[in-house]
Amino acid sequence: MSKHSVVYSMKIEVVTHNSMMLYFEQRIDDRILNQVQQTFYMLKELEGVIDLTPSYASILVEFDHTIHTHEYMKNIIHKQIKTLNPSTITTQRHIKIPTKYHHKYDLEHVAKYNNLSINEVIKLHSSTIYRVYAIGFMVGFAYLASIPQKIATPRLSTPRSKVPKGSVAIADAQTAIYPQQSAGGWNIIGETDFEEYNSFNIGDSVQFVRI
Repeated sequence: MSKHSVVYSMKIEVVTHNSMMLYFEQRIDDRILNQVQQTFYMLKELEGVIDLTPSYASILVEFDHTIHTHEYMKNIIHKQIKTLNPSTITTQRHIKIPTKYHHKYDLEHVAKYNNLSINEVIKLHSSTIYRVYAIGFMVGFAYLASIPQKIATPRLSTPRSKVPKGSVAIADAQTAIYPQQSAGGWNIIGETDFEEYNSFNIGDSVQFVRI
């Protein structure tokens, strides 16, 4: 093993006859995301892997059970993962999101909750570079973290039945863009005309640019 290699803290659990879940340390952290990201790209190159669903600290692996057994997949994953280095980033794309911050919904609430001015909230939100930690609960919905603690705000106690497409919102330590109109309980602080939701990949860096 190279002196630069690091053995990840990871466990593997069987989910179905042709799938397994890889669990890393369960926390939002850049180092954990690097592990998820590197493992994701490594797994994409393995013969027999059908689909991968990465998240904050886990990856669901679906594979062709006519080619590989669970035991084989576990062994090859443990072998390959020892060659990776979680202190580095596999890919690094930077996506800028033009954003119009506005008072229509929750920007004032976020400011008051955190004892800040509206301009301070906007400055903190737009000056931070986020990374894509997960994609779901709808197609193109990228969970971006972590927002500055000074503007972290809990979800709304009562979700809205309609959140407009393109809404820029925050919830706890995360921020996101609604790729289509839907129900949602995140705090809306602005909007964007950004449309390339399918361009988000795990580990990409994202910045909101005030317009």
